[in-house]
Amino acid sequence: MNRDIIKELADCLADSSAVVIGAGAGLSASAGMSYAGRRFEENFPDFIARYHFSDMYSGGFYPFPSLEEHWAYWSRYIWINRYQDAPKPVYRDLLQLVKDKDYFVLTTNVDHCFQRAGFDKSRLFYTQGDYGLWQCARPCHNRTYDNAETVRRMVEEQKNLRIPSELVPRCPVCGGPMAMNLRCDSTFVQDAGWYRANERCRAFLQRHRGRHILFWELGVGGNTPGIIKYPFWQMTAENPKATYACINKIRAAAPPELAGRGISIEGDIGAVLALIAEEGAYDTGRTADLPHPHPTG
Repeated sequence: MNRDIIKELADCLADSSAVVIGAGAGLSASAGMSYAGRRFEENFPDFIARYHFSDMYSGGFYPFPSLEEHWAYWSRYIWINRYQDAPKPVYRDLLQLVKDKDYFVLTTNVDHCFQRAGFDKSRLFYTQGDYGLWQCARPCHNRTYDNAETVRRMVEEQKNLRIPSELVPRCPVCGGPMAMNLRCDSTFVQDAGWYRANERCRAFLQRHRGRHILFWELGVGGNTPGIIKYPFWQMTAENPKATYACINKIRAAAPPELAGRGISIEGDIGAVLALIAEEGAYDTGRTADLPHPHPTG
């Protein structure tokens, strides 16, 4: 990685009238929110011993024999991924770069790291749900419910891979089981808060239409490109004053149609953000040194 591409993105960030951040799982991974390895092993040793799970994510799909065991697993999952701070300050570093800009965040992440880092709640749109919310599993109605207090009790009171039966969450309307408010199938509930955030995102984009805007993609993979990646490409293509920037550990690229207005950087997101901050704030002239640069345009 050379100084020029870091300076190009730092200058673009400084000159833009607005910034739209599109964030995927790679951003949280850079912040240390690993679902495997030591973090998984330290928090789920008993489940690993019994079921031989290889990582946190795959364990979440296991058909546990009872709701008590299901929520024993999921309460720990929720607690460390939603209510504990990320191990590394990547989200706070990102906020420092955009806090004085007119910004909005569109994210497929469900771990709430943006809000815990201090991002303005009214500038966030969690499109795929939130680990901190439950919904009726059926669902019989379109409301979601905060789970913080019950999850805390589940974690504290579970024994032998089970929570007390009285803590199993039940729908207050139909009495059936509750589920996570995560978009994994057609039962996902888009509640009133989801629609308000969607409208705020739409209004933000409309307000900055045709202006000098940076569409900044961070850690977005190929699982759901229709939510962030493809719309960012399209909106940049339609606005000659817009710039698209992509930072990802692997496969960071901009389409050839955005030649001259696309910036792509492969490397650790946290490390790249630190270099952007250094370049933008101090312009020390030190050479950036990250692997696999792929500037486009």
